[in-house]
Amino acid sequence: MRIGILCIALLLQLPLKAQTYADSIAQFRRKYIEDLLADKRAPVKLPQVQYIDFYPADRAYCVWATFAETPGSSPFMVPTHSGKQKPFKEYGVLTFSVDKVLCTLHVYQSVDLVKNAVHKDDLFIMFNDETNYETTYAGGRYIDLTVNDIRDGGVWLDFNKCYNPYCAYTDGFSCPIPPDENRLRIAIKAGEKMFQH
Repeated sequence: MRIGILCIALLLQLPLKAQTYADSIAQFRRKYIEDLLADKRAPVKLPQVQYIDFYPADRAYCVWATFAETPGSSPFMVPTHSGKQKPFKEYGVLTFSVDKVLCTLHVYQSVDLVKNAVHKDDLFIMFNDETNYETTYAGGRYIDLTVNDIRDGGVWLDFNKCYNPYCAYTDGFSCPIPPDENRLRIAIKAGEKMFQH
């Protein structure tokens, strides 16, 4: 009897189903769409969600990137698709490899958001790559990180979580345009694809 009770107790402690990497990305994307629809300025409505498309989750595009901080960097203005400019400052530089190609991406902080206690640790990557104009939005894509994601001199950079700016869905937004220093000379076949509506 005791053995039977012990076995049941052990089974209850086991997860019913181990979550795979693909499951975690699917969960991330569901939350992404929920947040998109919940935004008061939402660029898409529920009937248009069917046109939001992603590459299949591919762990090869989740890479370890070494991080070099750039303290004391001066704020600079980033042009947006609306013609306005937004102030950012560089927080650091990531170095990593994709398909055996050495790459770098500059990581930024919004000068405006860093003043907000809720967003003071937010980091932002805007980038272009060789899929733009073909399978992904011409104006580039974004990845969000936080200061706390950086550990042991680096960060896991997951391109499966990169997403489109609101400008990819409709006009009327001031989406930052990735600087030339963040143009990758490879195709990042991961993350959100071109909005097909």
